[in-house]
Amino acid sequence: MADIPGLIEGAAEGHGLGVRFLKHLSRTRVLLHLIDVMPIDESDPVEGAISIVKELKKHSEVLYDKERWLVLNKTDLLPESDVDEHCDAIVKGLDWKGPVFRISAATGTGTRALASDIMNHLERLREEEAEAAARPIKKASPSPDKGDEVSTDDA
Repeated sequence: MADIPGLIEGAAEGHGLGVRFLKHLSRTRVLLHLIDVMPIDESDPVEGAISIVKELKKHSEVLYDKERWLVLNKTDLLPESDVDEHCDAIVKGLDWKGPVFRISAATGTGTRALASDIMNHLERLREEEAEAAARPIKKASPSPDKGDEVSTDDA
């Protein structure tokens, strides 16, 4: 697990904490893209998220293509009647297709479900890797049905 605080525009070129943190991200299995639904600086959460994704892509296509989950934080700052509409607008603005979690780190709302889903997902990935590693490696051999003949003649 890695917490990447303050990834900023220009990080791929070494600005801010830059490339050190981006390299660290490459060792993770899943990226949690944590977005404050009500940023303190009143910035647009969609624009901020897009900026970070652009930095991932500039640094590495492999990192950009890594599985990402969207975590919308600070839902407690919104009136309960506005949470769905506000969060849905962020998801739509990002054209997000992956998993989405709505949480409040301050109140704990949604955090247990997120932690449980992360744990289950990582365990499933480990099991799949173990199964793949346990499969015998098939060796290529001549196939008589494809016109390849194996000669036993010593002539």
